[in-house]
Amino acid sequence: MIATAKDLRFHSKELLDTAKRGEEVIITYRGKPYAKLVSVVNETHKTEKIKHNLFGIWSEYPETEDVNEFVDTLRKGRF
Repeated sequence: MIATAKDLRFHSKELLDTAKRGEEVIITYRGKPYAKLVSVVNETHKTEKIKHNLFGIWSEYPETEDVNEFVDTLRKGRF
């Protein structure tokens, strides 16, 4: 995709989203290529298998070993 410096100034969020999807964005200034906007996210990182069903702060709690059972106990009092 090619975008101008003015596009970068006024539509930076859309251009960043385009780069995040994996597309390269060439920024032009006065009609000449000036910069390239590319994503720095490593695609292999997204496909890594998660060790535990829950992650973050919940992964350290022993009562969350079985995620489905834990969620069911949380929802018991609702109905």
